[in-house]
Amino acid sequence: MLDLDWAPGPAWLFCPADRPERYAKALTAADVVILDLEDAVAPANKAAARDALRGLVTDGAFDAERTVVRINAAGSPQHDPDVRLAAELDLPRLMLAKAEHVPSVTALAHHVVALLETPRGIEYAADLARAANVIGVMWGADDLVAGLGGTASRRPDGTYSDVARYARSRALVAAKAHGRLALDAVYMDIGDTAGLAAECDDAVAVGFDVKVAIHPKQVATIRASYVPTADRVDWARRLFAHVGEDRGVTTFEGRMVDGPIYAQAERVLRLADATRDR
Repeated sequence: MLDLDWAPGPAWLFCPADRPERYAKALTAADVVILDLEDAVAPANKAAARDALRGLVTDGAFDAERTVVRINAAGSPQHDPDVRLAAELDLPRLMLAKAEHVPSVTALAHHVVALLETPRGIEYAADLARAANVIGVMWGADDLVAGLGGTASRRPDGTYSDVARYARSRALVAAKAHGRLALDAVYMDIGDTAGLAAECDDAVAVGFDVKVAIHPKQVATIRASYVPTADRVDWARRLFAHVGEDRGVTTFEGRMVDGPIYAQAERVLRLADATRDR
C-alpha cells in the first residue's frame, strides 16, 4: 500500500492551485510542489482552483511524481468536491488539511500526507501516522494556536512558543515511529533568511525529512541545510573506515562511539548521497 520507493528531496513548495501559471516555475524550483486547494485559495476561487487543476492534468502539465495536492479539511464544504476531483483525476498523493480523524484519512483512496494543525490532530498524531495509507506527517503552528485560543505561535524573537515546539515534537515522533516522512512547518517570514536557515538546520539535526516553503526564494536555503558539510561527511567516512564491520562500542578520535553514533553517521552519508546532484 505505502509508496516505499518514493524518495522525494527535502525542499517542498506550496503553490496555489488557482494560479496554474506558477506551477511550472514551482516545479523548476522545488523537489515537490504542494498544489494547494485549501488556505492559499480564497473561498470564492475554490471551484476555479479545481478547474485549473483539472486543466493541468488534461494538458499533460501535471507532474504526478513530484506533486502533492492539498485538499480541504474533512467536514468542510469544499472537502467532498476536492475528493471527487482527486478520484476523477486519479491523483496519487494528497495532503489532508487539518487531519483529525483516522476514518477521514483512510477513506481517501490515495497516499496521504496528514497535516496536523489542530489540537485534536496533535493529540491523535500517532493514530493518524499509523493509518495504512499515510506516507507522511506535517504539522502547522498558526492554525494550531488559533484552535487553542491563542494569538501567536512564535515569541518576539522569532522562536516557537513552548506549545508549538511540543506539537512539532509530537508530529516528528509520530511520523518516525511509523516509518513516515516527517515534514517541518513553513517559515512565514520570507525575508528572514537567517531565521529560516537556523530553523532548517534544527529540522535536519532532529530528523525532519522535509522543510516546506511558501516562496521559491526559500528553497535554496532549505536545500543548503540538507547538504552535510564536507567536514561532517569526511568524519563519517573516517569513522566507518576505522571500525569496519565491527560496530561495537569503541573510541574514535578521542570520543566514545556506539550504535546511535553510527546511525547518525549513516544519516550524514545518506544526505550527502541524496543531495549530491541537487
